[in-house]
Amino acid sequence: MSDPQVVIMGPQGAGKGTQSRRIVETFGVDHVSTGDMLRENKDMETEHGTPREYMEAGELVPDEVMEAVVEEALADLDGYVLDGYPRTMGQAEFLAGIEDIDSVLAIEISDETAIDRLTGRRVCPECGANYHVEFDQPEEEGVCDDCGAELVQRDDDKPEAIRKRLSEFHEQTEPVIDFYREETDIPVETIDGERAPDAVWEDVREAIERVA
Repeated sequence: MSDPQVVIMGPQGAGKGTQSRRIVETFGVDHVSTGDMLRENKDMETEHGTPREYMEAGELVPDEVMEAVVEEALADLDGYVLDGYPRTMGQAEFLAGIEDIDSVLAIEISDETAIDRLTGRRVCPECGANYHVEFDQPEEEGVCDDCGAELVQRDDDKPEAIRKRLSEFHEQTEPVIDFYREETDIPVETIDGERAPDAVWEDVREAIERVA
C-alpha cells in the first residue's frame, strides 16, 4: 500500500483531529496540522516576516508566510493527512502547485452540532490534552488525567467565537471544497460527521483505501 497524501476538511467540531489520528495509526502517515506547522516553524524567515510576528500580534498569518511554512513542512514527507490547510482559494491553488493530493475528505456537520460539541470542550493548559463535558470526561471532573492541571474552556470555544469561525468557514473554505469537486480530478469524499466517531472512521478508512 502506497503512502496516501490526504487533505481532511470540515468545520470546527467535525472531528478532523480524531479522524486524523486514526489515519496516522492505520496508514502510517504523518499528521500535519496548521497549528503544529506554525509552532515548529514560528521563526522561519520569509520576505514577509516570521510566523511568530503575526502570532504574537494576534493576527492571522498571511498566505505568503503560510506558503513557505507549508512547503517546508511537507518537503520530506511521503504520506500525510493535512488538517487545517488549505482554508482559502489562494491556499488551495498554491497547494495544487507543489503537491499531488490523492484524496480530499470533507466531513460535514451542522452549525448546531459544531456549537454543541465545541462549547463542551475543555483543554489542559499545561499538556494540551482535550476533553469534553459530555463525550470524553476526565476521571476527576475538571482535572487533566495526564498531568493533573485544572482544565479550562478556551475563549475560542465560547458560542460567539464559534459562530464567527463557522461563518469564516462557510465564506472561505466551503468554496475550496467546491473547487476540488468541480475543477480537479482529485476524489472528494463527503462524509457524514454527525455520527459516532467509529461510524465516521469506517467511511474515512474506506475512502483512503480506494486511493492508497
